[in-house]
Amino acid sequence: MMFEQGPKTIGITKEQVWEAWKRVKQGGHGVGVDQVTIEMIEQNPKKYLYPVWNRLASGSYFPPPVREVSIPKSNGKERLLGVPTLRDRVAQEVIRKELERELEPLFHASSYGYRPGKSAKQALEACTHNCWKMDYVVDVDIKGFFDNIDHERMMEFLQKHTTKRHILLYCKRWLKAPVMKMNGELVTERTKGTPQGGVISPLLSNLYLHEVFDTWIQETITGVEFERYADDIVIHTWSMKQSEYVLDKLRRRLKEYGLDLSEEKTKIVHCNKPIRNRNAPKDTPVSFDFLGFTFKPRLNKNANGGLFWGFGPGVSQKNMKRMNAELKPLHRRTYLTVYQLAAHLAPMLNGWIRYFGQFRKSALSPLFYGLNDRLAKWVARKYKLTSKWASIAWLIRLSKMQPTLFVHWKYGWLP
Repeated sequence: MMFEQGPKTIGITKEQVWEAWKRVKQGGHGVGVDQVTIEMIEQNPKKYLYPVWNRLASGSYFPPPVREVSIPKSNGKERLLGVPTLRDRVAQEVIRKELERELEPLFHASSYGYRPGKSAKQALEACTHNCWKMDYVVDVDIKGFFDNIDHERMMEFLQKHTTKRHILLYCKRWLKAPVMKMNGELVTERTKGTPQGGVISPLLSNLYLHEVFDTWIQETITGVEFERYADDIVIHTWSMKQSEYVLDKLRRRLKEYGLDLSEEKTKIVHCNKPIRNRNAPKDTPVSFDFLGFTFKPRLNKNANGGLFWGFGPGVSQKNMKRMNAELKPLHRRTYLTVYQLAAHLAPMLNGWIRYFGQFRKSALSPLFYGLNDRLAKWVARKYKLTSKWASIAWLIRLSKMQPTLFVHWKYGWLP
């Protein structure tokens, strides 16, 4: 093991720190304000991890500033994330794992995000079932949720569910940790927000919405169902009147805890299933997005091959646009061989098919037939073919000889 353990005030062991490090290094490689990398820690774990254990176990651990970074959003705007140092992520993971054991049994069955044994697929399956059963959805969008979590309220919720003083101590310090802005400014006075990018932030956010939303809606509003994945929330109702009632109550509830709905994005949706001939006001939306999928009326096949109308998920246009954008520069990679190109694309294509192919895989067809067109352009540039049909013929011959070379070919999207 990396270091020896002596008696400490808090019963955090070297094994906890080591296991936390192994989990952290499997995640993101982004470095924090100290510029310490995974490779540096792996070369000398005792130098970097011993102080983490020593300070955590003695109550003297203080988190360094979180580095602010900006990532582009699909709508052209930017999202600000907070990147803790790798060593701070290890410390957070130690406490997160311990706190999770206390909180996990309390969480609602309809909360799916960042929980052991729960997944986005389960949330989507539940949403599909409830959309078929019930006629309306309140599609909820909380404005800047992670940036507006109230620290005092958060500590009240933690104190309600754990009596472990070291957990409360360190969670408070992480909530208050300074932020190093992109312009170099150090923000030290913080009363709200938990950085997206922090290891413990998803668990704390789940606790916050467990208290503010999950428990509240279960105890005060009858006859509704919901799915929540972190701060993505879908509420199922039976009527427009009930939807408006729920939305009004929710707006007031969130306000009490320092949160606001995004009025632009929050909406009531009619789960229109034409076979049922149930009407809604003309201007009522009939689609919504959840976890990368668009739910809307769709034609489905029954067991006998007949068609019927349903209401369910397929990959969203927003994600189709994003994936197409990632494939756009493909034809410029003529420095690769066709086998290198296939290997380069494989992890990305596998990920897309595994996730977006879970529901209505056929909705991905325009993306992958479009990819074949991009591959034909690559062939034309690579081999200097002047005829479009010659490059397509080249690709067809290759697909007949090696029909599993490119990932999407294995699923039948052949040129």
